[in-house]
Amino acid sequence: MNTTLHAIDLFAGLGGFTTAAAQAGVSVVWAANHWPLAVQVHAANHPGTSHVCQDLHLANWLDVPRPVDLILASPCCQGHSHARGVDRPQHDASRATAWCVVSSCEALRPAAFIVENVPEFLDWSLYPAWRSALEILGYHLTAQVLDAADYGVPQHRRRVFVIGHRGQPIAVESASQPHVPVADFIDWGDRYAWSLIDRPGRSPATLRRIAAGRAAHGSRFVAPYYGSGSGLSGRSVDRPIGTITTLDRWAVIDGERMRMLQPAELSTIMGFPADYQLAGNRRERIQLIGNAVCPPVGSAVISHVAQCLN
Repeated sequence: MNTTLHAIDLFAGLGGFTTAAAQAGVSVVWAANHWPLAVQVHAANHPGTSHVCQDLHLANWLDVPRPVDLILASPCCQGHSHARGVDRPQHDASRATAWCVVSSCEALRPAAFIVENVPEFLDWSLYPAWRSALEILGYHLTAQVLDAADYGVPQHRRRVFVIGHRGQPIAVESASQPHVPVADFIDWGDRYAWSLIDRPGRSPATLRRIAAGRAAHGSRFVAPYYGSGSGLSGRSVDRPIGTITTLDRWAVIDGERMRMLQPAELSTIMGFPADYQLAGNRRERIQLIGNAVCPPVGSAVISHVAQCLN
């Protein structure tokens, strides 16, 4: 007989992992984040979860309600991602957040944990030591890179999921769902303000990108405002969009008009429910969204781990 598993969510942010857990039938009893706005948003969407706002390096794990069957964690990824630019001292601090997974597992001894991060997490110079510390605690680890687009999310978003289990290693079978076009998640009406493409002051570089996008994709497409890849010619709306980041990156072009994708659209493109509550200004909302775990992917991983635990 299956029993309800109890989980905690470290670096809970917008609540992607907690939303995923709820979809998988796992109860998140405790969630923590250092950013008050993130805790506020998480609490608004998950009122049944106990919330703590603090630096997890200072956490007293004895205060966490027991039992804890599963730890979910999405440590800071900025220190690992290639998008960080030149390595800086603060990136050492962000990479160090992963050690909170070790300290929480040592104190709470859950049956399993799941860590989500950018694939470059596996290239971290201290990853072997981090992995070894968890193995010393009795966990067998597997690491898999999954693309959200393969799970029905209208976004190509490759993330590594590291699963630790105190029993046999747990591996998740990669999904192969049909890819969903981002066009279905864009509001093409007049709910949001559009601007004319051909207007005074428009950047020549922007006009060149739009011209190249029209030649490649027709009158409707999306285009990033920075970065490589599809930055020069945009991307067809008949396929998943590229990765949603923590910056206001993606523009929508529709004939002679254009606008930036809005936080509500970005949230649904990430796989959050349409009624998921957001807070903060535009920049803060996009930062929360860009840092989040895609709930459909998290749900698939958590469901598989939960089956192994039950």
